[in-house]
This record gives sequence, C-alpha cells and structure tokens, in this order.
Amino acid sequence: MTQYHIAVIVYRDCLLSAAYGFAEIFELANEACEAANLPIHLTTHSLDENDILVATEDLQHKEAFHAILLPPSLKQTSYSKTNPLIKAFLIHQHKHGAILCSACAGAFFLADTGITDKRVMTTHWALENAFRERFPKQPVDASKILINQGDVITAGGMMSWLDLALELVQALTNTHIVRQLGKTLVIDTGKREQRYYQQFQPSFDHGDGAILTVQHHLQGHYAHVQRTDTMAQLANLTPRTFLRRFAKCTGLTPNEYLQRLRIQVACDTLEQTTLPFETIALQVGYDDVGSCRKAFRKITGLTPSAFRQRFVSPIPH
Repeated sequence: MTQYHIAVIVYRDCLLSAAYGFAEIFELANEACEAANLPIHLTTHSLDENDILVATEDLQHKEAFHAILLPPSLKQTSYSKTNPLIKAFLIHQHKHGAILCSACAGAFFLADTGITDKRVMTTHWALENAFRERFPKQPVDASKILINQGDVITAGGMMSWLDLALELVQALTNTHIVRQLGKTLVIDTGKREQRYYQQFQPSFDHGDGAILTVQHHLQGHYAHVQRTDTMAQLANLTPRTFLRRFAKCTGLTPNEYLQRLRIQVACDTLEQTTLPFETIALQVGYDDVGSCRKAFRKITGLTPSAFRQRFVSPIPH
C-alpha cells in the first residue's frame, strides 16, 4: 500500500480548527480509498515548533514528507515576521520532494522561503496589501481561491483550507475520491474564486493627506463624473503628480479606484435590496447599464443575477 506522509505545521496562533480539520479530511479520504479498493493511505503528522527544531538540527536524518500544510491564522503577529525554524524546515522538505501548501496567512511562511519568488500565489484578499508590502517582488493574485503549481499549492480565504485539503487529496489519489468526500461532507467541490467574496477595502492609512482628501471625496461622490484635473485640483497637485501619488497610495488609477468603489456599492445594494440591476447601475453612476454589467463581471467574476442568487436568500412566500 502506498503511504503518503503529510505534515501540518501547528505554528503559534494558527487556526486549530483547520489544523485538526486537515487530519479529519485525510481520515475520511482513507475511508473513501478503502471503499474504492484504492491502495493509498494518507498519514497526518502535526508538527509544532519543538518538532521542527529537532528537524532543523538533524535535517539529513529527518524523514521527508510528501506534503507540508500551513493553516490560516487570525493574528498578524503569528506570520508578520520570519520564523527561521519553519523557513529552514520548508526549504529542506521542498528540496526532498515535498509539496508545499498554504491556506490564507500560511502564504507568508511560503513566500519567506524564496521558493515561490517567480510563482503566482494567493492569500486572503484582506491580507493582499500587507503581503505585497512585505514581498514586493512576489506575484500574487488574491482573486483566486486556489492556485496549484504542482510542488506549491496556495489557497486564499480563511476557510480555503477545505479547498486546499481536497486539492491535495486529488493530487495524491484521484477525482473520484474528492467527489466522494464532497458528498460525505455535503460541500461543493466545484471550482470557486475568491473574488466572488472579495470586498473593496481601500487603504486610508498611507499618510498622504492630499490623496486622502480625494479618497474621502470619492466616497461621497462616486456616482458623479470625476475628472482627473478636478481631483488634482482638490488635492492641490498637478495632474501628473496627482496620478503618480494616487497610484502609489492605492495601487490603482483614479478611474480603476472609482470603478471598484462603484461596483462594491452595487454589490452591497444587490444584497440589501430587491432593486433591479438596471436601477442600481444608474444609482452608482453608470449611464450605460451594459458597461456596468461588464465591469461587475470583470471585478466579481459573477453576473449581477448570479451574485444575487449566490449571496441573497430567497424571500419565503
């Protein structure tokens, strides 16, 4: 029987429900493998920093794992600085063939190794700015829930550890086992995207008062036409300087920022009211409903009707 040994790194303040959940998912996968007469067994090992310390002191004799999993975390202090033990352990295991996997904040540990420098990763959408600040050369796409690059698998949202576990099960077994797990757990094993759930949360703590003035203006006047020269005048800057500083502070052009702001309001209105999308489009500043619909789909990955169907409970009759 093929034995796959998987390590879950239980670092300080990681999400324990995910750490234990990994083990339970793999146990269920083993049951599905037995039912399908598939000679595969997944063994989970939970490693805290004491275990990793032993491994880093005696790397040459430490058993190599087939996969290493880094759970999410709710606390920034747990992943905001380099952890030398975890870093050394991940690098060693990857050199010996381990698949490195992260969910949510776990991506910070992977990026810290340098292994992912030229790989596109994902992390929780709310951590994207902090991730980019710490790893400015690391490609990241926080619109994705899951990015599988063979030897590196990253997942985005807080609960994306489920997606990650199922993806790893499929990599080590087959699609049939994953489908069986989905039925057992009553979860959707179809592909999703993190941008379905993403909210536009612009940064206001960049320290540039001139740009902040324009941002505050846009918050209250998103439905009106906004010209670059008018915004520059509001910031008391030349248009060229304004565009450069706005992009530096927000990561977006003023037009992109305004579009994101409008679409976020449209999302909120779809969830909170029964207004038709045509009316919402006009309310948020689009004269052409078709243009609003196109922008909505580009940013959220869903049509307005699909968005409302996914996130709004039907009204009982």
